Amino acid sequence: MPRRRLRLPLLGACVVALWLSLSWVAVAQRSERGTSRVPPSVGDVPAATRFCGQGGDPAAAGAGADPRGVNPSSPNPLAGLDLYVNKIQEDAYSDMLRYRRAGRKRQAAYMERIALQPRAVWFGKFTRPNFEGKIRDHLNCAQWLQPGSVPVMMVLRHQGKQCNPRYTAGGQAEDRATMRWYDAFRKAVGNARVIIGFEPDSLGTISCLARSRRAARKRVLRYGVDQLSRLPNATIYLEGTASDWKSPRYTARLLRYIGVHKVRGFMVNVTHFDWTIDNIRYGRKVSKLIGGKPFVVSTSYNGRGPVHYRARKSRRLINVFCNVRYRGLGPRPTANTGFAKVDGFLWLNRPGISGAGGCNGGPPNGAWWPAKALMYGKYAADWLRPPRGTRYGFRRRISLCRLGALRPSGRYHTSSPERRCRR
Repeated sequence: MPRRRLRLPLLGACVVALWLSLSWVAVAQRSERGTSRVPPSVGDVPAATRFCGQGGDPAAAGAGADPRGVNPSSPNPLAGLDLYVNKIQEDAYSDMLRYRRAGRKRQAAYMERIALQPRAVWFGKFTRPNFEGKIRDHLNCAQWLQPGSVPVMMVLRHQGKQCNPRYTAGGQAEDRATMRWYDAFRKAVGNARVIIGFEPDSLGTISCLARSRRAARKRVLRYGVDQLSRLPNATIYLEGTASDWKSPRYTARLLRYIGVHKVRGFMVNVTHFDWTIDNIRYGRKVSKLIGGKPFVVSTSYNGRGPVHYRARKSRRLINVFCNVRYRGLGPRPTANTGFAKVDGFLWLNRPGISGAGGCNGGPPNGAWWPAKALMYGKYAADWLRPPRGTRYGFRRRISLCRLGALRPSGRYHTSSPERRCRR
């Protein structure tokens, strides 16, 4: 397949990543703030989750003699692992059970495709109060509910709430707070067997900061990598942007600076839709520039690929990212990818949240949106690349209007495509 390099204006690309990251912050605030409380019993999720410590030793979970896998030639540390499927206060799982009880078999089956797959749980500044306790509770609950499993954890502590030449992301005080947070996170995880994705979108949005703050962002990330790389049983992948975002040389240069040599490798496509095969090719180019480091591809949004199209009377390629329609779940989590240097396909983001908030008829930014989750389940596909004869992931014609494309002005619609598009 010919390589389709997406070139967005610099500010536009940063805003894409910023909005997607903020969606995760809103979701994670709801998902994490209850794990220290006693949630109601849901399906096979016990009620007394505050006592998850009785489930087993998190350090004993998983397989493999070298979980850190720092040497690129080390065996794949993800091979043979039983990845943890979180069900505690988890929207997709709760909705799946609700549909089952109501006899809505089709909707339950679509939601099951999300709910019963291992997905990352995100931790950051929003994980409060007592975030150390919530991290330990999460690790203990994994061993109580699914003994021997390995949780996938995402660290999102960098601040990326704006994108303009004056944005300081909290300044030096926030830098110091972030570094203290990394210290506390490392101590809370301890010797537990985990997989960690480090700071999604942090490298690609450096240009969203004031120039005087960009070097500080890189230094803080390097400090975080130094701290987390000391975890004895953690397999760590650093943010590596995406195939339709930054150049391989840009990503490789920053990965070298923040210390990719201290961890297993990097991750790509965490907040994007681009085809899995494109991200494999991209990751391999980055890998060659950093000593052959392995990587993982986030595939939870990749089933039908991206919606990229050229604007009328322009060569500019537009990426539709805000509550896109007719998208599907991608290849399921696995360490058996069949591709050299690709340790795994992982679901590092979360199907079913409103991306960027309010556009194309969606609820507020980061809100759980069952209709969107059902869409991902309905159109799930394990394609790595677009099959011959398809466009935007389908053999039938679907108009750009119904896919959620931008208005001629370059802004998104507020109403849903289902209400305003004829075909």
